[in-house]
Amino acid sequence: MYILGISAFYHDSAACLINDGEIIAAAQEERFTRKKHDKGFPHHAIAYCIEEAGIAAADIAHVVFYEKPFIKFERLLETYLAFAPKGFRSFTSAMPLWIKEKLFQKSILVKKLSESLGDKVNWHERLLFSEHHLSHAASAFYPSPFERAAVLTLDGVGEWTTTSLAVGKGKELKVIKEIHFPHSLGLLYSAFTYYTGFKVNSGEYKVMGLAPYGEPKYANLIKEKLIKVADDGSFQLDMSYFDYATGLTMTNKKFGALFGGPPRKSESELTQREMDLAASVQKVTEDIVVQLARGIAAETGEKNLCLAGGVALNCVANGILLREKIFDNIWIQPAAGDAGGALGAALSAWYVHHAKDRKLSEQRDAMRGAYLGPEFSDEQIEKALNECGAKYRRLTESDMIEQIATALAEQKAVGWMQGRMEFGPRALGGRSIIADPRSPFMQRQLNLKVKYRESFRPFAPSILREYVSEWFEHDSDSPYMLLVADVKEDKRRAISKEENALFGIDKLNVPRSSVPAITHVDYSARIQTVHEDTNLRYHAVIKRFYELTGCPLVVNTSFNVRGEPIVCTPIDAFRCFMGTELDVLSVGDYLLLKDEQDSSLKENYEEGYELD
Repeated sequence: MYILGISAFYHDSAACLINDGEIIAAAQEERFTRKKHDKGFPHHAIAYCIEEAGIAAADIAHVVFYEKPFIKFERLLETYLAFAPKGFRSFTSAMPLWIKEKLFQKSILVKKLSESLGDKVNWHERLLFSEHHLSHAASAFYPSPFERAAVLTLDGVGEWTTTSLAVGKGKELKVIKEIHFPHSLGLLYSAFTYYTGFKVNSGEYKVMGLAPYGEPKYANLIKEKLIKVADDGSFQLDMSYFDYATGLTMTNKKFGALFGGPPRKSESELTQREMDLAASVQKVTEDIVVQLARGIAAETGEKNLCLAGGVALNCVANGILLREKIFDNIWIQPAAGDAGGALGAALSAWYVHHAKDRKLSEQRDAMRGAYLGPEFSDEQIEKALNECGAKYRRLTESDMIEQIATALAEQKAVGWMQGRMEFGPRALGGRSIIADPRSPFMQRQLNLKVKYRESFRPFAPSILREYVSEWFEHDSDSPYMLLVADVKEDKRRAISKEENALFGIDKLNVPRSSVPAITHVDYSARIQTVHEDTNLRYHAVIKRFYELTGCPLVVNTSFNVRGEPIVCTPIDAFRCFMGTELDVLSVGDYLLLKDEQDSSLKENYEEGYELD
């Protein structure tokens, strides 16, 4: 039975296709439209899923939407009534859109499905709706390697729910506890994202990356004034400091007065205040996640924990949670945000709606390394490169591995597009920019000359799984780059008093280990373990790089520039290659060198996308 799951209309629209519970394909709409966080109906992602499966539209038994729009509308109305007359301006701007487009979303979905898949099928009869947090929970539990587990979902808000606890046993998944809007850990973090001058629903990871440059000097103030936390980790916000429930901004003047002024203007200079604010909300988030986990362990008695929802992408908090050893095992959905809701919606229909028996994957999980997106044949790649006017050479696999490993050892920046595209926000060696982590200049060079983004942003290491414990304070699988751990003491470089006294981002230029390009200012790194069984070619490149250099890891960042979705097609890859200072491009069996390309093909990529 084929089931299509979709998420749309808020941010990060996506589609996922399963067959008898097995994940066949999944992709975000942004990768096709080239519009970051595209919220539109996922026409292209649906078309890809159908093509990948090789089926007709009529073969789809159900289409499942990831949330229930009418309940969300109910929440909107009740919230405005509760806060009235405050928020009337926001109410009058929101209502026309809801009445026109969202209130009758079932009819809209049927219309959109007919446009995408044809009107010969009665989509009205085949359309199902899941609840937002059930979709998150299903995306976390069912692909996990656990027969049973507690499931914690944390995000901004679904219909009403912002935090949920579920218990999964075999095919059963039951939500047993919820925290409701407006009390939200995700929205608290987004409020600080807004206040520090970054874009909500996009810049939260920047706050996480900025945090190590500051001190959590406001953490106690946040706990005293903004959020009350119970012994079991449940929490309640003081809404007098926030405007997101009814207003047009996340915070208000009372919030600004508490923290010493108005929000930072976007793209203005970062000060120590923003760094300290980032460190503070990060510390509070970590503390609450750990407290929630302790409460869940005590209440359920479960030994395994699954995580999903946007807050589950906070890999620093995840790493701390792992090290606390509250649970024996932790598994995090790699597409933890709303895109992953499409997957959870489909899985909930199979296991909850149809009550089908669950078979655990023989692999480490059922996500196939998250390589669930499009792949391109040699014929398709060559045709695309010719259309672009590219100069290339076709290599054998062994020659490609040798050439790329050698280029990395020579400290060249490489665009790497191989196999199926990743599902979720992380590039995992399918659509990655890779580089030499030993270079003291690579982190800054990649940020400013390749990614065109803020210089403080850290990069992640991709490391051969068999060597992870030799280089990091970590000894478990981390295939989805969702756990942070410290670099081993014997790999660190001693820091002088003068270097340690440097201000904020000036600390960036101080090498802190033998792999400075992936070592953050607090000696941490966001780890991806690379496994031969899920990404053979990527594993082979890193292995050859290790043989050449003695270093079993490479820098891995997403193949895109700031504001651009991760590349999907060979044309996307070539355009990004020509619009940045990448030295080498590897697409399938095709190798491209920058100095061999026609200079007239260079693009102005630095201003090509809206800043995120």
